[in-house]
Amino acid sequence: MTYTPEQLSDKEKIRDAAMRYCYGVDRLDPDVMKSAYWPEATDDHGNFVGNAHEFVDYCMKAHLRWKWTMHSIYNHQIELDDDGIHARGEIYNISHLSRADSNVIDTWFGRYLDRYEKRGDEWKIIERVCVYNGTQVIDAEPMRMQTSAYRRGSFDRPADGRQLGP
Repeated sequence: MTYTPEQLSDKEKIRDAAMRYCYGVDRLDPDVMKSAYWPEATDDHGNFVGNAHEFVDYCMKAHLRWKWTMHSIYNHQIELDDDGIHARGEIYNISHLSRADSNVIDTWFGRYLDRYEKRGDEWKIIERVCVYNGTQVIDAEPMRMQTSAYRRGSFDRPADGRQLGP
C-alpha cells in the first residue's frame, strides 16, 4: 500500500501516543501518560474499566509496589479510517515489573487494542482494551558483573518533569 505524506505523519503521531503511554507509566509521570489519551477516553485493563485519566491516577499508586517497570511495545498495526480522523490499532506488549522487596520480576504478555482519534493535528487514544495472554515470574539473580556504579532502575522514577536523556 502507498501512503501519502500526511498518512505517514498520522501513523507516526499515533505511535508516539502509544510510546508516551509506556514512558509515562514507567517513569511514573502522570502528565505524560495522560497526554496519550483524550480526556474522555476509556481504558479497559481488566482490573480497571473506566475513564483513562482516572486509570492513569490508579496506575501512579498501583505501580509504586515495583522498583521499576519496562512496558515494551511491538508489532504496532495501525489502520487509518478513510475519514482521516479515526484509526484502529493493535500493539503487542511485554511488560517487566520488578518487585520492590525482592529480586523477583513479573513479566506480562498481552496486547493493546486501541481506537485513536485526531483533533486538529494531534492523535490520541480514545479507547483502549488490554488483552491478557500470560505471565511469567522469575527470581532474577543479579548478573555476575560489577553493577554497583550503574544507576538503579528506579533512578528516574518518578520523572517529576525530568527531560529526556542524561
